[in-house]
Amino acid sequence: MTALENSIIRDIALAPEGHLKIDWASAHMPVLNRIRKQFEKEQPFKGLKVTISLHLEAKTAYLAKVVQAGGAEVTITGSNPLSTQDDVCAALVEDGITVFAKYNPEPQEFKELNIKALESKPDLIIDDGGDLATILHNDRPDLRVNLRGGAEETTTGIIRLKAMQKDGTLQFPMVAVNDAYCKYLFDNRYGTGQSVFDGINRTTNLVVAGKTVVVVGYGWCGKGVAMRAKGLGANVVVTEVDAIKAVEAYMDGFTVLPMIEAAKVGEFFVTVTGNRDCIRGEHYEVMRDGAILSNAGHFDVEFNKPELAALSSDIRKVRHNIEEYKLKDGRSIYVLAEGRLVNLAAGDGHPAEIMDTTFALQALGLKYVNESYASIGKQVVNVPYELDNQVASFKLDSLGITIDKLTDEQVAYLDSWKEN
Repeated sequence: MTALENSIIRDIALAPEGHLKIDWASAHMPVLNRIRKQFEKEQPFKGLKVTISLHLEAKTAYLAKVVQAGGAEVTITGSNPLSTQDDVCAALVEDGITVFAKYNPEPQEFKELNIKALESKPDLIIDDGGDLATILHNDRPDLRVNLRGGAEETTTGIIRLKAMQKDGTLQFPMVAVNDAYCKYLFDNRYGTGQSVFDGINRTTNLVVAGKTVVVVGYGWCGKGVAMRAKGLGANVVVTEVDAIKAVEAYMDGFTVLPMIEAAKVGEFFVTVTGNRDCIRGEHYEVMRDGAILSNAGHFDVEFNKPELAALSSDIRKVRHNIEEYKLKDGRSIYVLAEGRLVNLAAGDGHPAEIMDTTFALQALGLKYVNESYASIGKQVVNVPYELDNQVASFKLDSLGITIDKLTDEQVAYLDSWKEN
């Protein structure tokens, strides 16, 4: 059966535009291009089946093609119903990759598409938010019969996997790509920071300068969002539950408030915590008229939409990807992209140059788990530092940047405690 016969997509006729998008992304991903050449030669996944669940747009599509170049039979599905791009799906099918994804399917259909992608009984997975891992543990454990392990992309996914590990229920090894230096220092910080405001600005067409932006959570993604908001001229308020991160935000020059106080002054809100109900009923009750809510966490639970709806007399779509919740007291609160990832559901996600290093880590991380799954065991492990450093070195090479190396004497000095 061909990829087209096996796939479930919107329309194969959209493929030409999808190819243009993928070509543009790949032209700006030199690290992944280098790894592709390596994979074409070495064939690390020859004879293996790989299922991928990520935000299905051009940069992800190119990662899938790199894994395919390594000899894998690749199946891919979307990790968010609003971030899937139908033209990219069609292009991948033409390239021989099986795709189970459509833009904005019904919730049950979305999950069914994820399950269909696993029915190939993969040897390896690349996951986003732990969605595939959850299905393989709860819904269809029979589909993990060949599974050696995989790699996880996000903070949310790592949280879920470590909870499984703590409970003793995790059944295969997973590499925590999210926790690699080249992921959180660059993707989470610079990628999220830029792409969040790409999505907000494209969707609202409103100025950020002079506004008060409330950043909910000061992890690496929150740091990036706060930094970009400041660069756009906003007054930035940070809310936190972690005392150390709160001190860091304060010393970075931001106002730190509890959410109940931040809710009174915020004009834009961005949630980036990986947790639920960070903004809820009591906060909506004190928000100013016209407040705009957006989320950059994996799931659409970081602000409580049912509680907002319960306080509202009317909900209407006022612009693409903007819903107005008209409160019973006359105030309006606006929700972007249904509370889903604003940078992907209302934008194109992180820049290609950022995802270049992240997806390089995914590709090399997948190769690592394939080679080492037996010794890793049923646990979540970090990307080996050597791979992290290799990706950074490839990135420097692509930029034409060279750095110093330690001399033998310097290495000996650092390894010694007896001599000065």
